[in-house]
Amino acid sequence: MAGGFAKDGAVQDQIDATIEDAVKHARDQLPSGESLKKCEECDAAIPEARRKAVPGVRLCIECQSELDKENKKTSGYNRRGSKDSQLR
Repeated sequence: MAGGFAKDGAVQDQIDATIEDAVKHARDQLPSGESLKKCEECDAAIPEARRKAVPGVRLCIECQSELDKENKKTSGYNRRGSKDSQLR
């Protein structure tokens, strides 16, 4: 039973859309193309095992870890949620 102007299943639609956005964002971040033998950032050698495991890799593990820390984002609310859910 939906309240107000929301249709039945609106909450699940919001959840599904948020998950789809997160998956699309993660896929867009995946490397593609040929792997580099040296890191773009620090010029350190990238081990062959890493190049085979992650096709298109451009950074060594240390630089990738730093980049991941910088890019980590969290959402405090569901951006498709109602005003009430954003006021929490």
